[in-house]
Amino acid sequence: MKAWQLEANGEPRDVLGQADVADPSPGEGQLLVRVLACPVNFPDVLLCRGQYQITPDLPFTPGVELCGEVVGVGAGVTGFAPGDRVLGSSALPTGGFAELALMDAPRAFPAPKALSDAEASALFIGYQTGYFGLHRRAGLREGETLLVHAAAGGVGSAAVQLGKAAGANVIGVVGGPKKAEVARELGADVVVDRHSEDFVPIVKEFTGGRGADVVYDSVGGDTYKRSTKCIAFEGRILIIGFAGGSIPTPGLNHALIKNYSIVGLHWGLYNERSPQLVADAHEALTGLADQGLIRPLISEELGFDAVADGVQRVGEGSTVGRVAYVR
Repeated sequence: MKAWQLEANGEPRDVLGQADVADPSPGEGQLLVRVLACPVNFPDVLLCRGQYQITPDLPFTPGVELCGEVVGVGAGVTGFAPGDRVLGSSALPTGGFAELALMDAPRAFPAPKALSDAEASALFIGYQTGYFGLHRRAGLREGETLLVHAAAGGVGSAAVQLGKAAGANVIGVVGGPKKAEVARELGADVVVDRHSEDFVPIVKEFTGGRGADVVYDSVGGDTYKRSTKCIAFEGRILIIGFAGGSIPTPGLNHALIKNYSIVGLHWGLYNERSPQLVADAHEALTGLADQGLIRPLISEELGFDAVADGVQRVGEGSTVGRVAYVR
């Protein structure tokens, strides 16, 4: 089969290459799927750079989530059969930027009929992260104000939609007019272009001085520090990641004085420790998709030859929504 292989670590455009490799075979508890679509995730960028928390032996195929058609099942697998359309995590080192991929059965779920292959492929990591972050970790309530950073990106766009579905007032922070328009289309009540505006006074004005009840921060660095200036009494700052490249050092005295919480979320741990919660979240997300309340924003569909360039552009932050390889 054809696959993109990572032969060394570096910038995606420089280190990803096409290769003809043997078709994989499903091991015990695994599914073999024909890849229908595979979105680019920031972890794919980090995998290329050698900066992700897992480091498969080189060479390997990235593409950490996908939508695929089951073509084979390994020993011990129940509940799946050839022809099923599924979504979920790939089983690295046999990722989704290929014609065929492997998935561990516990991390595969039925793809909602309401979504296309590309949309379904992007329902897992970003939306599960948003669902767990907003509902389980931050306890977002109807009528509260949610501040979403990088609101036009893959993770942020999911948070905007999930926030609106929960009845929150959503402020989206983006970088540039094009991304601002995307955030508005996603449903954000207020959109702030950080290139020309300061989100802190805008949040305070929108909330009558109260501040944001929940901050969804996948950026880190100075974005986190400035968020502490507009967090509400008993507010919750959700730490999702550090796409900005800088890990902030929280001033715990400030959290004490202003009475807010700093809440971490490593969604991947739920796959290991509470897989039923992940299954329950998928059921809830499927229901929201069926109702038309959420729909992954696929801004670009990539042909196979364009995968490396797409991963590079996601790493550079120049894309909006989700960029997906589609068969």
